[in-house]
Amino acid sequence: MEPVTGVILAGGAATRMGGEDKGLLLFQQHPLYCHVARVLAPQVTTLLINANRHIDIYQQSGYRCISDTLSGFQGPLAGMLSGLSAAKTDWVVFSACDSPCLPPQFVSDLWQQKGGASACWIRTSERDHPVFCLLHRRLHEPLAAYLASGERRVLAFLRQHGHAARVDYPEEAFLNINTPQELEHYQF
Repeated sequence: MEPVTGVILAGGAATRMGGEDKGLLLFQQHPLYCHVARVLAPQVTTLLINANRHIDIYQQSGYRCISDTLSGFQGPLAGMLSGLSAAKTDWVVFSACDSPCLPPQFVSDLWQQKGGASACWIRTSERDHPVFCLLHRRLHEPLAAYLASGERRVLAFLRQHGHAARVDYPEEAFLNINTPQELEHYQF
């Protein structure tokens, strides 16, 4: 596997979470993003955190923080664009900040199944999980143009440039905690 930069996407507005910064919400006594960093960091060469607020708190982790180059909380693709801009490697893997149960080898699964595609994302037996994706930096310009056109659909963009990596993980492995009720429910 070539060197890969990892980016934790923690730059959203979290409207379903009442505007709270999801990455910093406590899950089993640790911020959600820390659970992701613990699993993602050993799988990548460099780890970055995409954050648009509370950057001083995220920087305490020791990981470099990058903000969206586009204003106004434009969604995960804006964070991906910033990650592609900041990466020093040809390949960049992305993960949501609110997924504390990630499998310890999902990056290698993406790598092994990407083939010649510029984009590859996780698909479990139940559905696509497009924010868990591996992108080549050559997608920076097409992604910038896609966002400039007003589009924000992650899966629609990825399908233009690659394919899903089919994995046999349980659906919970890519669980996103989006609401206060889900945060409470999954505190096991």
